[in-house]
Amino acid sequence: MIWFGGKAPGEDYLRGSFKTAMPGFLGIEYVSIDDTSLTLRMPVTEKVHQPFGRLHGGASVVLAETAGSMAAAFCVDPEKFACVGMEINANHIRPVRDGFVYATATAESIGRTTQVWSIRIRDEAERLVCISRLTVAVIPVERK
Repeated sequence: MIWFGGKAPGEDYLRGSFKTAMPGFLGIEYVSIDDTSLTLRMPVTEKVHQPFGRLHGGASVVLAETAGSMAAAFCVDPEKFACVGMEINANHIRPVRDGFVYATATAESIGRTTQVWSIRIRDEAERLVCISRLTVAVIPVERK
């Protein structure tokens, strides 16, 4: 298991952590967590469409960064460290017009100062929609 303290975060925390930020605005929800990955989903509605009625690439990137950033944060001691995005890229493979898309974040490298995550976004038929890679900096928590 890759999660800090040898246990996955509780489902209540995961389900309630999006309400007041961008993930909540886009309807992103927790789906599952296992020993090595975290999965979130997002509804594909007009709110996340581009003008031609397809899933906006930027919305896919928000979903990918949310999944990767959350997973990264769960791999460090939250009393001592925070995880912040350094770089993200995305290759958009297939359009989606409705339903849900699912993002699964899997670690490529969990280092002392950086982490790299692969995020694969799939549609409800398990077809690949987007492949993303997120690099995260692990920084000390600032105390006031």
